[in-house]
Amino acid sequence: MTRDLTITEVRLTPILVADPPLLNTQGVHQPYTPRLIVEVVTADGTTGLGETYGDTKYLELARPFAQRLTGHRVSDLNGLFTIADELAVDRSRVSGQVDVGGLRGVQTADKLRLSVVSAFEVACLDALGKALGLPVHALLGGKVRDAVEYSAYLFYKWAAHPEGVACEQDDWGAAVDPAGIVAQARRFKERYGFTSFKLKGGVFPPDEEIAAVRALAQAFPGHPLRLDPNGAWSVQTSLKVAKELGDVLEYLEDPALGTPAMAEVAAGTDVPLATNMCVTTFAEIPEAFTRGAVQVVLSDHHYWGGLRNTQRLAAICHTFGVGVSMHSNTHLGISLAAMTHVAATVPGLHHACDSHYPWQTEDVLTERPAFDGGFVVVSDAPGLGVRLDRDRLAALHRRWLDDDGALRERDDEAAMRVADPEWVTPVVPRW
Repeated sequence: MTRDLTITEVRLTPILVADPPLLNTQGVHQPYTPRLIVEVVTADGTTGLGETYGDTKYLELARPFAQRLTGHRVSDLNGLFTIADELAVDRSRVSGQVDVGGLRGVQTADKLRLSVVSAFEVACLDALGKALGLPVHALLGGKVRDAVEYSAYLFYKWAAHPEGVACEQDDWGAAVDPAGIVAQARRFKERYGFTSFKLKGGVFPPDEEIAAVRALAQAFPGHPLRLDPNGAWSVQTSLKVAKELGDVLEYLEDPALGTPAMAEVAAGTDVPLATNMCVTTFAEIPEAFTRGAVQVVLSDHHYWGGLRNTQRLAAICHTFGVGVSMHSNTHLGISLAAMTHVAATVPGLHHACDSHYPWQTEDVLTERPAFDGGFVVVSDAPGLGVRLDRDRLAALHRRWLDDDGALRERDDEAAMRVADPEWVTPVVPRW
């Protein structure tokens, strides 16, 4: 029987999801973070799911995009980019500076479009897989591994959001020194079985973060370790840290801001440099690769434009002998499932992928994807292999509707000012 895969309806549901007080060089996570859930419905009643950033600038692009999808076939994935190219971007929404929310480098109109396309592409693949009875990884060419390894994502963290701020409680406690980071890592290993650890740095002076990584190396000998200060350091400081930790780091992620600075650091150390800030589009690849600025690219299907572009990126990295893994934002289970499917299809994925997901206590799925021994098993069920919990989706959407607008834009600097009214994002390099 021929199935009608024409899109007849698109549902966009912005939500606010609880987020712990995790620190970074820009500030601290807000008590709730915005996400956007995308549903595409075909004429035969098949529904596909996608997820992306939920800030207003993404929602304002997603709405006209959704309107143009009516009559589009879910199998026409290339056509999604044609639609995106036709969408005008409000230039006031594009900062041209470091993106505070995603800590992903310079914001551009093209990056904004791709972040929106990614959710619709995943939703179309989910619907197509369900209609054909095939998992998404099969639509991407087939899996080369049955489970995908993830890394524990460690953060300096307050015990709670500032007093008086409406929030959900978490049971992780504070981590503001080496002992706290080690305790957090132990809990990650006990709960999820992670065997590699990434620390979000750029929060405290470099010597304190060096001490934290050293403490991790002592507590977990032989385990891969990473440190990511989000470009907060000068070239000189980056080289100092690389020298101090060269014997224990798997890689150093974005120690300095921008390709020229990264190239200078790379020329002065044998420690591999990873990035999700200076290489976030295909146009940024030539300079970074020819200058030897990065040795590992951390892909993110949200801002590379989807799962197929992630595969394309991996192929280019392989051609140039550059490693590839995955970056993570504050995502839910739909995105984790999408990450797992595409990661399962990428040969030569030699580094465990990042994931914020263990920090997220709320989701819109009937069943949370599980980590076992640090791995997520690749689903062979049709589509992504996840199901939407409409009651949970409605509850998180009500939270978004009830918000006065203050939390609909992720802003780590604004969240920090609640605790410290004098706080301003530090000038980079911070050290």
